[in-house]
Amino acid sequence: MNILEAKIIRTEQQYQAYFEKVQQLVHSMPKPGTKESDELELLSILIEDYEKQKYPVESPDPIDAILFRMEEKGLKQADLVPYFGTRSRVSEILSRKRPLTVPMIRALAIGLGISTDTLIGLSEIESSSNKESIDWKKFPFTEMVTRGWILKATEKAKITAEDIVKNFISEMGLQVSGASFRRTLKGEAATPTTHYTLYAWIARIIQKSRATRKNTNYKKDSIDNSFIKELSHLSRYENGPLLAVNLLEEIGVSVIIEPHLKGTMLDGAALQDSDGTPIIGLTLRYDRIDNFWFTLIHEVAHIWKHVEDNSEAILDDLEAPSDDRREAEANRIARETFIPRAIWKRSEAYLSPSKETILQLSQDLRIHPAIIAGRLRQESGNYNLFSDLVGQGEVRKLFRSEP
Repeated sequence: MNILEAKIIRTEQQYQAYFEKVQQLVHSMPKPGTKESDELELLSILIEDYEKQKYPVESPDPIDAILFRMEEKGLKQADLVPYFGTRSRVSEILSRKRPLTVPMIRALAIGLGISTDTLIGLSEIESSSNKESIDWKKFPFTEMVTRGWILKATEKAKITAEDIVKNFISEMGLQVSGASFRRTLKGEAATPTTHYTLYAWIARIIQKSRATRKNTNYKKDSIDNSFIKELSHLSRYENGPLLAVNLLEEIGVSVIIEPHLKGTMLDGAALQDSDGTPIIGLTLRYDRIDNFWFTLIHEVAHIWKHVEDNSEAILDDLEAPSDDRREAEANRIARETFIPRAIWKRSEAYLSPSKETILQLSQDLRIHPAIIAGRLRQESGNYNLFSDLVGQGEVRKLFRSEP
């Protein structure tokens, strides 16, 4: 078809012919600026215009529309990878955990013939869920004042308690246009009942990070398997947690210790500040060596693999079960870093657990025995085992002099 022959669609037959031509052009992947690329763009516009006039009804749910088209064409999730980029992203989109981007919408509109109006609906839904009005009264103001995060409002002060919280949240870059949150909360610790409390905690983490960070030149390739292994070997030292924090800060990752707020089940968090600085927050909810090291490596894995920008914060309750791919990957990295599965299943510490076999394996792997004892307790479900080896009460005291 010559591009000059393309006309406004008047009939269903003409629509089908144009649609089939679009499919052919999509599969040939024409280069921008070519006649074929111009033809593809023109036909897509004509098809979209026809669909708007032919089916002037309320747009269906975008995900339902995608699933319907998949069923209609006999497509599997793997067939959507060219439109979304990766298998995991396909899964996240279809499970409504991630919004469609403009390039995805454009690709789906052309490749699957779904109208852009329908697909844009998803962005609007996501946007509205993230931009709901903030109820400032729901923040834990009293606890924030008690901890010294914000100043107390007095009767003589011109600024109200609500304004104080607003300023605090806004200064930390968590608020958009005075009406909504900028950052999305992800992870098992993020629940509807703790929504505002967790935002307050994140603001405090960012505040402390900005006040204490010394290096803002983080590079993505600073973290790899060898770096994480090096980090894990620091666990064998008595002041290992401090050494680990210093090592992370040397590469530009800010590590902040801040106890969790009342009502939250939070072990750690991974996020990125507005200037690109990665931040790891640790609550030390359980003051044990084994818990500290697993949580730290888990959050480092998130920084390495999952935190790409400052649009979200990953909040972890490591006791809660999760089917999230990112959580599974962070758990796997943490487990394998300390005790590779091939070694674990063949070790005497696993086959015949005792204080002696635990200490021997810890020497072989150059890690703290608490980590091995903690894994035995977790896998057996018996948390009375080897209580003398997990380093209860040995972490918080190391950070008491920290700001």
